[in-house]
Amino acid sequence: MRRFGGYIAIMLALLLSACAKREEPLYQQQLLTFGTLVEISIWGADKSLAQHASSQVGADLQQMHNDWHAWHDSPLVRMNRALAAGESVTVPVSILPLVQKSITLSRASEGMFNPAIGRLIKLWGFEQDDLPIGPPPDLKAIDTLTKQRPGMNDLILDGSQLRSTNPAVQLDFGAIAKGYGVDLAIARLRELGVQNAIINAGGNLRAIGKHGDRPWRIGIRNPRGAGVLASIETRGDESILTSGDYERFFEYQGKRYHHIIDPRSGCPATGVISVTVIADDAATADAASTALFVAGPQRWRETAKKLGITQVMLVDDKGRMVATPAMAARLRFEVDPPPKVTVTPL
Repeated sequence: MRRFGGYIAIMLALLLSACAKREEPLYQQQLLTFGTLVEISIWGADKSLAQHASSQVGADLQQMHNDWHAWHDSPLVRMNRALAAGESVTVPVSILPLVQKSITLSRASEGMFNPAIGRLIKLWGFEQDDLPIGPPPDLKAIDTLTKQRPGMNDLILDGSQLRSTNPAVQLDFGAIAKGYGVDLAIARLRELGVQNAIINAGGNLRAIGKHGDRPWRIGIRNPRGAGVLASIETRGDESILTSGDYERFFEYQGKRYHHIIDPRSGCPATGVISVTVIADDAATADAASTALFVAGPQRWRETAKKLGITQVMLVDDKGRMVATPAMAARLRFEVDPPPKVTVTPL
């Protein structure tokens, strides 16, 4: 199954050395579902409850994956066929909130986050399970698609009825689906009585509560090196998420082509190699990290403001790091010497 999402590079850094010395009420499980590796960590719950909750979350995520998949037979694929034919389609209940959230976030980002560019994703070969090997698509083919300007503003949603004014629209929720799925999974855990947990679906991460008497600690991957660049301690309920150019890419004739496509050019976004954001929910963090990556060094601040994101760390293609004051105050660098960070207000 193809992995959804921006192929985020956040790694869960739970410092559990003490657990080797004494038994602590931490339950952990890994699931291969939702097209990726999902890690569930639950603190302080009865083992039978933790096992049941993890099993339920796994089943929920798998059903979401089946319903939201843009390329295998799914309700979303059938929706896309109807939209391309100019037909009005009833959006299934399982997809409707995702469509609504995506329209809102895409408009707020002024199209920097754009799930309507499924045809461009496929043209580049990033819809496949296996990475493309090159060469990149023909420039004329890219130009043909970008000139049609498919966007979420082309969609008209009336209740549960959806149609498109642009036949080039093909929905692919890869840049938000895992984040939104994590939000629903956290809601499921709470419904079942779990109060302290982390769900990490391929780097789309949301934490609630604490890890005992201390916060959960999250590691942010070094975009051009091994291991963890920095760590952040969570504050209650929040999502920490990174979009980077290093998880899903191919190289051709010495040039890297990654999966985060700029809807304006039809090509991989340039100028940035990593963007980390913190938001209240994983769906917003997922979409925002992609939008800021696409916006690039010149426009990320403007885009962050429009999305209501105040905690951002960005690494540009020269390796320079910038962060908002709210983010800079929380970063704990795990490399020596620590990198220079330019603190930039929005």
